[in-house]
Amino acid sequence: MKRGKKYVEAAKQIERGNLYDKAEAIALVKKSAVAKFDETIEVHIRTGCDGRHADQQIRGAVVLPHGTGKKVRILVFAKDAKAEEAKAAGADYVGAEDLIPKIQNEGWFEFDVVVATPDMMGVVGRLGRVLGPKGLMPNPKAGTVTMDVTKAINDIKAGKIEYRLDKTNIIHVPVGKASFTEEQLADNFQTLIDAINKAKPAALKGQYLKSVTLTSTMGPGVKVNPAKL
Repeated sequence: MKRGKKYVEAAKQIERGNLYDKAEAIALVKKSAVAKFDETIEVHIRTGCDGRHADQQIRGAVVLPHGTGKKVRILVFAKDAKAEEAKAAGADYVGAEDLIPKIQNEGWFEFDVVVATPDMMGVVGRLGRVLGPKGLMPNPKAGTVTMDVTKAINDIKAGKIEYRLDKTNIIHVPVGKASFTEEQLADNFQTLIDAINKAKPAALKGQYLKSVTLTSTMGPGVKVNPAKL
């Protein structure tokens, strides 16, 4: 794969195969984020879990102390008083059955997170095929199926992110923007790692965090030493 000049220059600063400590890795990722826009800083964690076993699944959510730097658009499925509450709390879109054809037939996806009250999950379930693959399906473990829609909206706006294993047992999550300070990125990164360490499945044998890589949207990956996390 042919890489751009900026990428090649940035990659020269990173020793391949080297495992950096957290602070050094964050400094390198910030330095190598040279695109003309404010790049997202992401963490990719390869775990020793086997997600095909229910007792080795990982899924949860955590509020990053400094947020993600991204404005998140929230869609809430709720009715009556709960719909009014969601609007008052600052949800971008609120609706019920009326939204099904808009999403299913018109391919409307102008939202980043979906919250639903438990009584609406029958309706939302009909969208499983379209929301599921995009990782947008509300889930009680992530706090997005709840009667407390105000808290759910406030948490998401404060920087709550969801983490889960993908098909290859890797977790991919944003921890901020290249414009964040190293301290802010370090706080966010540590908060995420603490949550993932806490979520370690009891059934897992062997190494849990196999590799941890920090990367910016356009930059090269920097490997963090998982033994120090």
